[in-house]
Amino acid sequence: MLRTLLVPLVAAALTGCSLLGQDMPCTKADDDSRVSAVWRPADFGGRDAAMIRLCANSLCEEQKSGRPDDPFASLSVQLPDDVGASTLSVRLTVTSAKSGDTVVEDSTRARLTEQHPNGTSCPPTVWTATFRAHPDWGLTSPRGLKLQG
Repeated sequence: MLRTLLVPLVAAALTGCSLLGQDMPCTKADDDSRVSAVWRPADFGGRDAAMIRLCANSLCEEQKSGRPDDPFASLSVQLPDDVGASTLSVRLTVTSAKSGDTVVEDSTRARLTEQHPNGTSCPPTVWTATFRAHPDWGLTSPRGLKLQG
């Protein structure tokens, strides 16, 4: 009896057929195309000691740097849905909340990468780039940024 049940299942698996994987529904995670910056609030001083401004082409967003005991903060500029695999100019400006002086100013080019939050065969397709906002080096790679204190 056991052999009678196992043989069809093994044959289906070996031929690439799947009873469980057919017509798998897509999850419904939503996402937007964006350029983002992450940073450690402690890198920019006390509580909300700086204003972080991030621009991608002519679109800009800004926010306060955050509490120094927070492990990280982030800011994103949402891009149009049809942005595609383009290269955009990105600007970072960090100003002191106390004096208004510019603390960090940097710009670079971002090549957007394709992302599929629900898997490659499911929508949406979004285009993203992420940078680290560093107090000494401006816009850098987020690789190696430890998100815990």
